[in-house]
Amino acid sequence: MDTIENLIIAIVKPLISQPDKLTIRIQDTPEFLEYHLDLDAQDIGRVIGRKGRTISAIRSIVYSVPTQAKKVRLVIDEKEA
Repeated sequence: MDTIENLIIAIVKPLISQPDKLTIRIQDTPEFLEYHLDLDAQDIGRVIGRKGRTISAIRSIVYSVPTQAKKVRLVIDEKEA
Protein backbone atom coordinates (compact mmCIF):
# COMPACT_ATOMS: atom_id res chain seq x y z
CA MET A 1 0.00 0.00 0.00
CA ASP A 2 1.21 3.46 -0.72
CA THR A 3 1.19 6.52 1.49
CA ILE A 4 -1.90 8.13 -0.03
CA GLU A 5 -3.93 4.93 0.26
CA ASN A 6 -2.94 4.54 3.92
CA LEU A 7 -3.88 8.17 4.56
CA ILE A 8 -7.31 7.71 2.97
CA ILE A 9 -7.93 4.57 5.04
CA ALA A 10 -6.85 6.31 8.25
CA ILE A 11 -9.23 9.21 7.62
CA VAL A 12 -12.27 7.35 6.24
CA LYS A 13 -12.44 4.18 8.39
CA PRO A 14 -13.41 5.96 11.64
CA LEU A 15 -16.23 7.78 9.82
CA ILE A 16 -18.05 4.77 8.44
CA SER A 17 -20.23 2.14 10.10
CA GLN A 18 -19.00 -0.77 7.99
CA PRO A 19 -15.22 -0.36 7.65
CA ASP A 20 -14.83 -3.96 6.48
CA LYS A 21 -16.64 -3.04 3.25
CA LEU A 22 -14.24 -0.21 2.40
CA THR A 23 -12.03 -0.95 -0.59
CA ILE A 24 -9.81 1.36 -2.56
CA ARG A 25 -9.09 0.86 -6.25
CA ILE A 26 -6.30 2.81 -7.90
CA GLN A 27 -6.71 3.77 -11.53
CA ASP A 28 -3.76 5.26 -13.38
CA THR A 29 -4.84 7.64 -16.16
CA PRO A 30 -2.60 9.84 -18.32
CA GLU A 31 -3.26 12.92 -16.15
CA PHE A 32 -4.40 11.58 -12.79
CA LEU A 33 -3.82 8.91 -10.21
CA GLU A 34 -7.43 8.17 -9.24
CA TYR A 35 -8.31 6.60 -5.90
CA HIS A 36 -11.80 5.10 -6.05
CA LEU A 37 -13.43 4.51 -2.67
CA ASP A 38 -15.93 1.66 -2.76
CA LEU A 39 -18.29 2.13 0.17
CA ASP A 40 -21.51 0.64 1.43
CA ALA A 41 -24.51 2.74 0.37
CA GLN A 42 -25.35 3.81 3.93
CA ASP A 43 -21.81 5.15 4.49
CA ILE A 44 -21.65 7.42 1.45
CA GLY A 45 -23.57 10.19 3.21
CA ARG A 46 -21.24 10.03 6.19
CA VAL A 47 -18.17 10.43 4.01
CA ILE A 48 -19.68 13.23 1.92
CA GLY A 49 -21.02 15.08 4.96
CA ARG A 50 -23.35 18.03 5.20
CA LYS A 51 -23.10 20.14 2.04
CA GLY A 52 -20.03 18.12 1.05
CA ARG A 53 -17.87 19.57 3.79
CA THR A 54 -16.42 16.25 4.98
CA ILE A 55 -15.36 15.01 1.54
CA SER A 56 -14.02 18.47 0.75
CA ALA A 57 -11.83 18.37 3.85
CA ILE A 58 -10.68 14.82 3.05
CA ARG A 59 -9.80 15.84 -0.50
CA SER A 60 -7.88 18.88 0.73
CA ILE A 61 -5.74 16.67 2.96
CA VAL A 62 -5.20 14.00 0.30
CA TYR A 63 -4.43 16.52 -2.45
CA SER A 64 -1.81 18.21 -0.25
CA VAL A 65 0.38 15.08 -0.25
CA PRO A 66 3.21 15.66 -2.72
CA THR A 67 3.30 13.30 -5.70
CA GLN A 68 5.86 12.91 -8.44
CA ALA A 69 4.20 13.79 -11.72
CA LYS A 70 0.45 13.19 -11.65
CA LYS A 71 -2.37 14.88 -9.82
CA VAL A 72 -4.37 12.84 -7.34
CA ARG A 73 -8.14 12.48 -7.67
CA LEU A 74 -10.46 10.99 -5.03
CA VAL A 75 -13.69 9.40 -6.30
CA ILE A 76 -16.48 7.82 -4.24
CA ASP A 77 -18.23 4.77 -5.68
CA GLU A 78 -21.20 2.91 -4.22
CA LYS A 79 -20.50 -0.74 -3.57
CA GLU A 80 -22.96 -3.06 -5.29
CA ALA A 81 -25.09 -5.17 -2.94
